[in-house]
This record gives sequence, structure tokens and C-alpha cells, in this order.
Amino acid sequence: MDALPSGAGANRSAPPESGRPRQARSSRKAGGLNNPVIPHVMLALLGIVFLFPFLWLFLTSLKTPEEIFRIPPSFFPKEWHWSNYIGAIEAIPFFRYMGNTLLLCAINIAGQLFSAPLVAYSISKVPWKGRGIIFSLVVATMILPAQVQLIPVYIIFAKLGWVNTFLPLTIGSFFGAPFYIFLLRQFMMGIPRELSEAAKMDGASEPRIYIQIIMPMLKPPLMTIVLFTFVGTYTDFMGPLIYLNDNAKWTITVGLQGFLQDHGAQWELLMAASAIFTIPMVLLYFFGQKYFMKAGSALTGFK
Repeated sequence: MDALPSGAGANRSAPPESGRPRQARSSRKAGGLNNPVIPHVMLALLGIVFLFPFLWLFLTSLKTPEEIFRIPPSFFPKEWHWSNYIGAIEAIPFFRYMGNTLLLCAINIAGQLFSAPLVAYSISKVPWKGRGIIFSLVVATMILPAQVQLIPVYIIFAKLGWVNTFLPLTIGSFFGAPFYIFLLRQFMMGIPRELSEAAKMDGASEPRIYIQIIMPMLKPPLMTIVLFTFVGTYTDFMGPLIYLNDNAKWTITVGLQGFLQDHGAQWELLMAASAIFTIPMVLLYFFGQKYFMKAGSALTGFK
């Protein structure tokens, strides 16, 4: 066969010149959208927006009452009155309320770490008839509003004589929260079954597999449970308000409300107490955020 003319072959293989400017324009657009600086700038702006209320809270706690109500308001105090923090601690039994709150947090965290992994392991790794139905019921309870349960649960606890004790605020954690069971189940479904089967071939029992193989791999979701349980218990207002009648057993949230009712709107002291109140949550988020991000991948799919 005769060879094609060199000019024809070159024209056939070369891309059309008219497409190059279009490709360059599209690549510039894509480069602008994929610029890593833009998301970081947006996140920084959002961070400033979310940080502003906490900054205002802190600065207000260091002002005098005259500065707080001054028109136009001043952002920074003229003098930094650190004595407001001492006054806030002395105005209410702050350490007693904080001790009650941290005690409830510790009990609820221990209860969730004990119960939720057991239920999730039995649903995800132990084969038994009807586990899919049980898991569906567990997930269904997640959409049940807490307000629906409030009155009947209170009646039950009142008949048991548990009102004005910490039991109504802690006993539920030892039966596992539906969301935590769902979170751990999703995470366990990603653990290869071959690990458990290999351990069984070596003579390991189910409790040994659960304790020595599964539990060490659950550090990210367990840290997420610790974080959520702490924040939920620490900031709970309705539960302690309903069940705790003795002010010696109050938590810090109810104590702050009681301080507002007894002493009026002493905003400098109230803001100082609120600033101290936020410190444990900020520290917990700061040290536990990497585990929270790792555990979030368990919720990307529903198996």
C-alpha cells in the first residue's frame, strides 16, 4: 500500500487549533474553583463568625455594669476586672454544682461505654435470628421525640421513688443510646470478619474476641461517644430541673438559672460564670476532634 502523504498524516493527528484557547479557559476556571486557598479563607471567615459570641462573652465578663449597658457599646473593657470571676464563684456554690455535673458526666460516659458496644457487637458480629428486626427497632427509636417520653418516664421514676436523686439522669445510659449503637454498628461492619474467624480457629471465645480484638479497634467511635455524652450531660438543663428538687444536688446549668433568679441580672458575674462553664467543653473538643473526624466516616453508608 502507498504511504499516506506526510502532510495529511500530520493534519489528521494534530488537534484543531481552535480548541486550545477553549481548553485553556476551562482549565483556568477549574483552577480557580479548585484553588485550595478559597476553602481555607471561607473556613476562616466562618470560624470568626462562630468565635465572635464566645469572644463577646469573655470580654463582657471583664466589664463593669456601666460598660455593659453603655450606648454605643464598647468592644474592649477599659479596665480588665478579673475580680468578676472570683465574685461569680463566691456568689453561687460553683464548685459544688460543677462537682455534681462532672459526676453525672462520668457515670453516663461509663454507662454508654459499657452498654452501647455490647449491643452493637451482638447486632453486627454475632449471628442470631431476628437481629435485623431488633436493629430496625433501635434505629426507629432515634426519631421518637424526647418530649413524648417526658411525662410517662417521670411518672415511672416518681413511683420508684427516684425523684430528687441522680438515678433518673444516669440509669438510661446503662441500656445504650440508639444513636451510639447505630454508630458503633456501622463502624463494626467495616471490620473484616476474617479477624473474628481466625481468632475462633485459634480457640478464642466471643468475650475474648470482643475485648481483645474488637474493642481496641473502636477508639475513634468510642471517643466520639465520650464527647457527645459529656456535652449532652454537661449542658442538660431540662433533666436536672425536673428531677432534682434539692439545690445541693443541682448541676451547673440549673445553678446558673437559680443565680439569675436570686440575684437578678448581674451580667458581669453571670458572663464570668458562663465563661468558666464553657472551658471543659472547649478543651474536650480540642483534644478529641481527630477521633470525631475518624468516626464520622462510619456514617457515610448504611449497611
